Amino acid sequence: MSPREHLRRFLRPKAHDSRLVEQAPAVAALEIVRRFWPFARPYKKWIFLGLALLIAVPAIDALEIYLFKLVVDDVLVPREVAALVPIALAYLGLALLGAVLSFGDDYVATWVGERFLLDVRAHLYAHVQRLSADQLDRRRVGDLLARLTGDVSAIERFLLSALAEGVSAIAKIVFFAAALFILSWKLALAALVVAPAFYLVSRRFIGLVKHAAREKRRRSGSLTAVAEESLNAAQLTQTLNRQGAEVQRFRTENAAIMDAEMASTRISGLFGPLVGFIELLGGLLVLALGVWALSSGDLTLGGLLVFITYLAQLYSPIRSLGQMGNDVFAAAAGAERVLELLDEHPAVVDRPHARPLSRPVAGLVELRGVTYTHPGAAVPALRDVSLCVRPGELVALTGPSGAGKSTLSRLLVRFGDPQAGAVALDGHDVRDITLASLRENVGLLLQDTYLPDLSAREAIAQGREGATDAEVEQAARAAGVHDVLAALPEGYDAPIGPGGRRLSGGQRRRLAIARAFVRDTPVLVLDEPTTGLDEGARDRLLEPLRALMAGRTTVVITHDPAVIAWADRVLELRDGALIDPARAL
Repeated sequence: MSPREHLRRFLRPKAHDSRLVEQAPAVAALEIVRRFWPFARPYKKWIFLGLALLIAVPAIDALEIYLFKLVVDDVLVPREVAALVPIALAYLGLALLGAVLSFGDDYVATWVGERFLLDVRAHLYAHVQRLSADQLDRRRVGDLLARLTGDVSAIERFLLSALAEGVSAIAKIVFFAAALFILSWKLALAALVVAPAFYLVSRRFIGLVKHAAREKRRRSGSLTAVAEESLNAAQLTQTLNRQGAEVQRFRTENAAIMDAEMASTRISGLFGPLVGFIELLGGLLVLALGVWALSSGDLTLGGLLVFITYLAQLYSPIRSLGQMGNDVFAAAAGAERVLELLDEHPAVVDRPHARPLSRPVAGLVELRGVTYTHPGAAVPALRDVSLCVRPGELVALTGPSGAGKSTLSRLLVRFGDPQAGAVALDGHDVRDITLASLRENVGLLLQDTYLPDLSAREAIAQGREGATDAEVEQAARAAGVHDVLAALPEGYDAPIGPGGRRLSGGQRRRLAIARAFVRDTPVLVLDEPTTGLDEGARDRLLEPLRALMAGRTTVVITHDPAVIAWADRVLELRDGALIDPARAL
């Protein structure tokens, strides 16, 4: 079976492939260099220093090997022990110099590589943060994590490590080939006869290696996505007794990676022996001609031994250049996945003429004939919705699941832009307001309260940069969570765990309300603030919730009778439209 047939066999589509992340578009190597070289440019003088050190190391190696010729010809053959002293000193000097140069090269390469990775990762993460909620919802979180970690590391491998390895291999070829010609140009020509064969074999396998490398990177992203999804839903998985099914799903994705890895191994397994056979032919040819040169006096014994040593050292970088294709294409596959993410433009951006809101903000919220369809959806989530919420007014939105309530709330903080109509704040189309200014003045409290793995104090202070400890405590008291936090072993400095797991559901909601108090926005959007809580937790939440909404323009999505009772107006959404449009104005 040919290598190409092996590749097709191992990478053929399987039933689980429908859940694979999409393959990133192929990108030319020069384009990858063009896009990511700017991140390396600030360190170019250090890169050149590292390359200079890298070139010097094989030069030292070549000199050390040549000293062996002197040992044989000037010490062993004539049995002149005294001649060994200067040669030994030269060995020690070269070894010390080589060690210093190797250390310097390794240190500089690591220093540059880590800073390059830091810059690229930070740039990619900042780009992800600018993508809209809809754009992020269409991607699997595990795959995003794989791109931010392993795929970014692959770029460093492609751009810097591969450059260093290539320069090192070429330097070795130059130095060792030059040494061969110095020793015997006839033998050198004979030894280099096999070089075209190396090139032809490498060229034959290069396309297969590239395809297998890209497939491995894609399947790795799918595996990370499955693991992330499963671990986030560990409690649900256990309550449904689906641990076995999740293990099988993980195993299936892992088996897909194994398929791709096996395909790559088959290719490498065929490539290696072919290269080894070529090296063997070259070595036998040189050995035969070298014995003849030795018998004719054209070459000394030391010269022949060193020639064979140089030849072995020369074949090694030639082989490395051929094998580098596997690593380089694996790195290029990672770079393609990063570029595919970077090339996704944020759906929601500031317009060129966008301006911040002028203070103070009154809090007049309007929807003017808004129609919005989620990307890829067949029908609009909102259809010609017009709504006016006056400053300080509390409007409750009700309606069945899927009516468009949450979509409306997301438009108020501009997680998306309507395809028709406009959302306005204080008479200004929100698209003409800077995103930062809009979100400084419109607060969103979601039903699924997100709390990062911070201390309670830090989680509340997220509401506003620079919030003081006194403001944090005041907000916690207003939200009715102060006593809970003060009772923790470390008080406000106690870690609340990933997602706030050390707190109950009601305590997490109250902590989020405290964060909203610190933020202190004139407009507030609440999405089912009391849903999912038991009666006691819900009752304890009502008072701080009402305190939070007091005096603010508030749109609350709720089915809770207690919250609805506070509303100045109650509106119902059904199938993306208001049931009584006249009440909305």
